[in-house]
Amino acid sequence: MRSILRPLLPLALTAAASGQLKESPLTTKAKPTIYDSVVKIECATQVPDYRTPWNSGRFSGGRGTGFLIGPNQFLTNAHVVSDARRLLITRRGSAQKHVARIKHIAHDCDLALLELEYFAPFEDLKPIEIGGMPQLESEVSTIGYPVGGDRLSVTRGVVSRIDFSSYSHSRADSHLVIQVDAAINPGNSGGPVIQDGKLAGVAFQGRTDADNVGYIIPTPVVKRFLEDIKDDEYNHYMDIGLSTFPLFNPAMRKAYKLSDDAKGILVANVVPEGPCDKVIEKGDVLLKIDGNEIDSAGNIRIGGEFVDMNEIVERKFAGDKVKLTILRGGETKDVEITLNEFPYSSIYSIRYDEQPRFTFYGGLVFQPLNFNLYASYSFDDRRLRQIYNDFISKGLFKEIEDIVVLTRVESDRLTTRMGGFTGMVVEKVNDTKIKNLKHLHEILNAPNPPEFHVIEFNGGARPLIVPSAEAAEAQKRIMQQVGISKASRLEK
Repeated sequence: MRSILRPLLPLALTAAASGQLKESPLTTKAKPTIYDSVVKIECATQVPDYRTPWNSGRFSGGRGTGFLIGPNQFLTNAHVVSDARRLLITRRGSAQKHVARIKHIAHDCDLALLELEYFAPFEDLKPIEIGGMPQLESEVSTIGYPVGGDRLSVTRGVVSRIDFSSYSHSRADSHLVIQVDAAINPGNSGGPVIQDGKLAGVAFQGRTDADNVGYIIPTPVVKRFLEDIKDDEYNHYMDIGLSTFPLFNPAMRKAYKLSDDAKGILVANVVPEGPCDKVIEKGDVLLKIDGNEIDSAGNIRIGGEFVDMNEIVERKFAGDKVKLTILRGGETKDVEITLNEFPYSSIYSIRYDEQPRFTFYGGLVFQPLNFNLYASYSFDDRRLRQIYNDFISKGLFKEIEDIVVLTRVESDRLTTRMGGFTGMVVEKVNDTKIKNLKHLHEILNAPNPPEFHVIEFNGGARPLIVPSAEAAEAQKRIMQQVGISKASRLEK
């Protein structure tokens, strides 16, 4: 069988053999190239353990790529440096490792800006200039330090798709992406993708179910990140706060008094207290956004390309306005919304760089529900799943700040037969509706507690009864047996 691998002759040897390479004096120092501005990043991490939240977490590590974009400014992916405890940057052709730190990190768009404690060894390097959007079928070069070797790697590919798609780092955010057929492997992450000597994007993710498919973060996303941090703070992406439904069906279009011109998309839900609340209504049809016509799939045309209408919102910041043209009851109306931050949506994003919150009481472990906790336990309680799904769309966040879950019951004589309540949402304690984890903690640890704490769960057939006097003794006993040094962590 013919091998799919073949040795590659070094470029210098090839040129010398063809008579194209002339010898240079050994005293001549080579002028730094764009390749020298690409650095290797090594990261030692400590990942929190949501199943035993009192522990500090497991240690791990990995490597990625970064590149210079300004004086002591190295751009890379957020996932390369998330949960970092130590960061080291190595210059091309050097064995010396330099201590770095995170200056800004944006998990929602998978970008991070690093700086060195001592930048002098890199002062002769030229920052890579940020370019524009590459065109379909144009060629790009991916530069980085992927697996398979220690030296710099360069691969070439063609831009095969420009799309609006999900970013795997947060699992909850979607932005503009560029698909290329250049190899993007572990270690390539955070490396520059170059076209005509300028940055065309940042390599950041691939696919396990397809060959020669990689994705890069395009320069509009990079530029927005850099614009956002100009005030020395990252404020995250804005969300329009709508769920929409495509209007392909002719009968639906007729019912909503639309012509058969493939324009318009149906509003299926408006997020309570979001930017569109009290301005847009369920059942409205969006026709335009900032003057751009919306087709029946929710796309608009920008710069000759069809992109998701949310690309308009992507490029804006908190306080910015968005103009919408809607059809309501057969009448066309122009309305305006103001974008604002919506912190509750973070419940659906993977959390990084923070320790899990919890409170431990008499052998019972309570934690607020988020994506990390959900993934750690794979909860099967139907009501918990429903509450989690409805937290934003149905406005449950207006009543409860945290979805508090009983996640563990440690073995003890006090906790015998209490295990059946794990994975359920706490609704009330002593007839008081629980608003958040801190509220639960204060009730259970009140200075003068009742004889019994009565804990009620959403959908539970019966309450959980805990004798407060025995719980105090069990608390000390179990913490010593299990090795729990801290009974609670209420802040992020």
